[in-house]
Amino acid sequence: MKKILLSVAVCLACYSQSNAQGCVAIRSNGMMSCSMEHPRKEAESKWQLNVAHRYFKSFRHFKGDEEQKERLEQNTEVINWQHSLDVSLIRHFNTRWSMSVGLPLLANERSSLYEHGRTERHNTNSAGIGDARVTAYRWMLDPQKASKGNLQLGLGVKLPTGNYNYKDTFYNVGRDGGEEVRPVDQSIQLGDGGVGAITEVNGYYLLGSNFSAYGNVYYLFNPRGENGTRTFRETLSPLRANESITSVPDQYMVRLGVSHSFTGKLHGVVASVGARMEGVPVEDVFGSSKGFRRPGYVQSVEPGVSYQINKLNFFATVPVAFKRDRLQSVTDKEVTTQTGNYTHGDAAFSDYAVNVGFSLKL
Repeated sequence: MKKILLSVAVCLACYSQSNAQGCVAIRSNGMMSCSMEHPRKEAESKWQLNVAHRYFKSFRHFKGDEEQKERLEQNTEVINWQHSLDVSLIRHFNTRWSMSVGLPLLANERSSLYEHGRTERHNTNSAGIGDARVTAYRWMLDPQKASKGNLQLGLGVKLPTGNYNYKDTFYNVGRDGGEEVRPVDQSIQLGDGGVGAITEVNGYYLLGSNFSAYGNVYYLFNPRGENGTRTFRETLSPLRANESITSVPDQYMVRLGVSHSFTGKLHGVVASVGARMEGVPVEDVFGSSKGFRRPGYVQSVEPGVSYQINKLNFFATVPVAFKRDRLQSVTDKEVTTQTGNYTHGDAAFSDYAVNVGFSLKL
C-alpha cells in the first residue's frame, strides 16, 4: 500500500503555481499543501517547505481560438518572458488540518511595438513580490479509514501585497514623441490590487497496480472592480474608453490526470500525465467586471515526474498547450453593439511552460 500511495505524488505535490501564460493575466495561485504521502504520514512532519519555479515565453497571438499568424510574419507580435519563484510554508496541525502561507517572487519582461508608438520595438520590465496567500485545508474523509482515496477542501485569502501600479519607461508616446513613465501592461504587473477569496478542491483515488487518479480545482473570487491603474488604452481608440483603468478579474484552474509510481531501481520515482485548463473569465462571479482585462483560457497536456528521497521531493511538470482561446471581453461586446461591427481583441499565449521545484519536510 505504501508504494501505491506514492502515486499521488505529482498530482498533489507538483501542484505548482498557475501564473499567467501570456497576456491573459492568470496570476500565481501557489502550491497546495499536501505532499506525496498519505495524510497520516504527512502529518508526522509538522512543517513543510515548498519551492517552485515557473518559466514561459508567450508570443503567439490568438483572437478566439484562431492564431493570428501574420503577427509573427510582420514582426508585430508582443513577447512576454516571465519567471516566478513561489515559496510556501505549510503547517500540519494533525492528519486532517493544515495551513499554507505563500508568496511569489516575480521577474517579467515584455517586448512590443504598439506600446512604443508602433515604430520601434522596446522592452518594459517588472520585478518584485507578488500577491500573498493564506489558505487552510481539511481532508474530508478520516485518513485513518480512507485508504484508497480522499478529498481535500481549501479556503483562504489572497492579499494585495504585489505592486499593481508598477511603472517603467515607454518610448515615442510622451510629449513631442519623447519618453514617458507609465504603468506596465496588466500581464506583467506584480499584483492585481484586490483582496480575493481562494477556494480549492483537491483529491486522489488509488486505482491499483501503482496507479492513481488525481484532480485539482481552483477558483479565485476577486470582488473588486477596478484597481485605479491607468492603461492608456483610450489613447489607442476612443472606443476603448471603458478600458482606461485595469480590472481585477477572477481566475481559475482545473487539473485531472493519472500517475504511476515505479518500483525496483526506480523506487521513489512517480510519473504522471493529465489535462490542465486555466483562465480568466469574461465576467466575475461577484462585484463589477468593468475595466480592462483579457479574458481567455489555455488547455494543456501536462506530463510530470517527481522523485522522493527521504524528506525531499523533487518535481517537474511541463504543460504543453493544445488550445488557446482569447474570449470576447465586456468592452469588445459593447463596441460590437455600438458600431454594428464585430470586435474581438487578441492576446499572446505561450506554447508551453516549465515548472520545477522541491518539497522539503522540516
